[in-house]
Amino acid sequence: MLEAKSLKRRAIVFAACTGAVSFFLALLATTHGRLDALTASSALIPAIVCATMCWASAERHVSTTAGAVDDAILRLSKATRSDLESPIPRSVWACVPSLARAMQALFEQLRATLAAVERAAQIDSITELPNRAYFQQLVEVRLERLAQRGSDATAALLFVDLDRFKAINDTYGHATGDLLLAEVGRRLRRAVEHLPADSAEEAAIVGRLSGDEFTILLCGRAAAEPQRVARGVLNVLEAPHQILGCEIQASASIGVALWPRHGTGFDDLTRAADAAMYVAKAEGRGQAHGFDDSLASAIVTRRTLEQELRRAIDTGEFGLVFQPQVLAATGQPCGAEALLRWHHPDGVRLPGSFLACAEETGLMVEIGDQIVQQVAATMGRWHASGFRHRLCVNISAPELDHASFVRKLRDAVAESGAPASMLELELKEALLMKCSQNTLDTVTLLRRDGASIALDGFGTGFSSIARLRELPIDRMKLDRLLTLHVAGNEEARAIAQSLVGLMHGLGCTAIAAGIESVEQARMLRVIGCDVLQGYAIAEPMAEAALLAWFKSSATERRLAG
Repeated sequence: MLEAKSLKRRAIVFAACTGAVSFFLALLATTHGRLDALTASSALIPAIVCATMCWASAERHVSTTAGAVDDAILRLSKATRSDLESPIPRSVWACVPSLARAMQALFEQLRATLAAVERAAQIDSITELPNRAYFQQLVEVRLERLAQRGSDATAALLFVDLDRFKAINDTYGHATGDLLLAEVGRRLRRAVEHLPADSAEEAAIVGRLSGDEFTILLCGRAAAEPQRVARGVLNVLEAPHQILGCEIQASASIGVALWPRHGTGFDDLTRAADAAMYVAKAEGRGQAHGFDDSLASAIVTRRTLEQELRRAIDTGEFGLVFQPQVLAATGQPCGAEALLRWHHPDGVRLPGSFLACAEETGLMVEIGDQIVQQVAATMGRWHASGFRHRLCVNISAPELDHASFVRKLRDAVAESGAPASMLELELKEALLMKCSQNTLDTVTLLRRDGASIALDGFGTGFSSIARLRELPIDRMKLDRLLTLHVAGNEEARAIAQSLVGLMHGLGCTAIAAGIESVEQARMLRVIGCDVLQGYAIAEPMAEAALLAWFKSSATERRLAG
């Protein structure tokens, strides 16, 4: 009786260990997104335990079977520590062969499942090429071995980016786009498989980083002529692709970086090759460009700028100046545009010197958070001083796309005590023309609060009249390129006048920006502009100077004179 109870206790321990194995392996598989096969395998365990224990209690001597169960428990305990290779104990084979066979089958299935999980974690499912993480791992191992060989070792990294892949995706659909990527992957493998290599250590490695970006690592003799290899790759990709009955032309641009001249690690090499690839695109696409000293200098400058921007955010170096806007008919102030300035230790910097870097690195969102607070505080002070003029703020795409931007802006304006009608959001024409429905909904939400929406740079992009009618806009701003010559050029004047008529036809206020002379201001007033802004009206100034300017009538006298 005591031995039977002991066997029951062992059965409970056995079941617990079995459950631990199941949980451990299921957790591992879940991490890699491959739960189904593993779940099916581990679901067999409780049935195996129950059937075996029932059989053991009826067919075997209790003490002998208990010892075999103890050995099985120990073996399963090893499995909980990822040991799926050690043999199943002989005692289990001898005393409980059905359990031994079941355990062996289960371990084989789990080994196969884990191998599939590992492969799925390393191989891109569309192209069957190494994914970014695995490609980086392969490259780092290869470069480490090359470094051990000494100064005669060479390597090159090719960064391959398809030209206009987004247009292909939009035209033919994502399914066709995926098939095209798979075909590109096959062509890239074919392009490098016959390259000279003295050993497997020198064989080229092809990987897919993400989207339509591919990379190729060349070693040994192939790395000595990377430009020749790159031209071969371009030739291979140039032939039309037959995808689902469609003939698709998909050229590529390639950047080339050399190891160790342009970088000793994966990140540095990739960054250098990526920079060279963008030069290839800028020079006309469908070609290869090597990394050089000028690009190296640009990368260093860009990295320094990014570091300085991060420091500037932490130390609060970003602030606003304000350029007044006046009514064209009377010259009376009606608002001002808030302009961003970076108060750098070496002097004030204009947005053109840092805005692109801030947007590409995502730092514009953090800068925008600070500006939101400054704008709201400014509106509050104006309202408290009795001014009801609009404050216009230019919004970038990263800010508008950020989930919390609108909430922060609305909360800040509400806390300022000023009405939302004092706020005007200015968005670039290109942004509004291509923005998503979610973005439009966001803009509409602010407009419902009372804020007005201005379209900036009108006349220099590719606006669709039908699209303009659908957009939630109240005011449209003529770009300075269209107002620059209106005083002395009849053709420029006719274009500006027709665009002002279009603005009015859409029910929008017409704003003329970039006015540099009194003659321009007078002519734009004659052709129907409602609001004027530019250095001929007033230069950007600090808030205290702006409030004093609002109280003066100098602008009215200047325009009248």
